[in-house]
Amino acid sequence: MQRNTFVRAALAAGAIAALAPGYAQAQGEWRPTRNVEFVVTSGAGGGTDVFARTVQAAITKHNLLPVSVIVTNKGAGAGAEGFVYARSAQGDAHKVVFATNNTWLLPLVSRVAFKADDFTPIGALAFDEFMLWVKYDSPHKTAADFLAAARAANPPLRMGGSQPKDTDQTLTSLIQRAANVRFTYVPFRGGGEAGVQLAGGHIDANTNNPSESIGGWRGGQVRPVCVFRREPMARGNLVTTTQGWHDIPTCASQGIPIEEFNMPRTTFLPPGTTAAQQAFWVGVMRRVTETPEWQEYITRTSQSTRFLTGEAFADHIRKDITASRDIFEAEGWLIN
Repeated sequence: MQRNTFVRAALAAGAIAALAPGYAQAQGEWRPTRNVEFVVTSGAGGGTDVFARTVQAAITKHNLLPVSVIVTNKGAGAGAEGFVYARSAQGDAHKVVFATNNTWLLPLVSRVAFKADDFTPIGALAFDEFMLWVKYDSPHKTAADFLAAARAANPPLRMGGSQPKDTDQTLTSLIQRAANVRFTYVPFRGGGEAGVQLAGGHIDANTNNPSESIGGWRGGQVRPVCVFRREPMARGNLVTTTQGWHDIPTCASQGIPIEEFNMPRTTFLPPGTTAAQQAFWVGVMRRVTETPEWQEYITRTSQSTRFLTGEAFADHIRKDITASRDIFEAEGWLIN
C-alpha cells in the first residue's frame, strides 16, 4: 500500500505538468511568496549538498524564482534528520527536500520516523555512476583479476564504502551474489574518506562514484577497474595523461554480471502539498536541467543527466524498491 501511494504521487507530477497552460491559469498557478529552503539530507560538502547548491546557483543566475533560496544541511542518521524535519512541514511547498534513493530505501532498513509516501515527489535530475576502484599499484588490472584474487583470499579482501546498509554496501552485496565472492565490508563516513583509505592501502577496493575519486586517479593513487553501466561512459576530456572515463570498460564485460547500478539525485516536497505546487516545482527543476550551470555540474561530477518525473520516476521507484528489498532480505537488513 505504501509503495502504491508513493508511486501514484510520482505519476501525478508528470500528468499535471503536461497539462495545457490554460489549466494553470484557470486553477491559479502557485508561486512561492517567501524565501525557499532547500533541505539537504546529507552533510555539507557531500554529493547531495553539491547537488542542492548547484540547483540553487542555477535558479539564482537565471531568476527562476521570485524569492531567495537558502540551503540547510540535515544529514544526521543517514539523512533521516532531513526527512523528519520536512515531514513536520506539512503543506509547506517553500521547503524542497534534496535526497537520493534513501527516500524510499532508508525506511526499509532503519527504524525512522517517516515513510516514503509521506513526501510528494518532484523528480530525479541526475544519476551517479559507480565504479570498482583499486589502489593505483594494485596487481589487479581487470575485474576478472580482482575476482580471482577475491575468491582465493583468506581472510576476505576489504571492500570500503560510505556508511553501512547504504548504496555502496548494497552494490558490494550485489557483486558478492552475482560473482560468487565474499568481501569484508568496511564503512566510512563518506566516499571521499573511502577513497583516501584506498589510496593509503588500508582497504583493497571500493565502489566510489567517479567524482569522489577523480583526484586520486589523476594523482596516481587509485584507478578505476570497471564501470557499472550497460555501455562505457560518454567520450570526454582525459583525466590522466592517457585515459578518460570513456576508456573504462563495463563491469559486465569483465566478468561481473551486473549490467547497471547507479544512484538518483532526487527532489521532494513535504506531505500535504498541492498538485499545483508539485507541478510548479517540476517546471522549475526541468528548467534547471537546461541551464549551462547544470551541464557544467554534470560534466564535472561525471554523472548522467536524466530528468525523471511522473510515470518514468514512478517506474524507477517501483523497480528500485523491488530489487533492493530482495537484497536487503537476503542480507538480513530488512525491518518491514
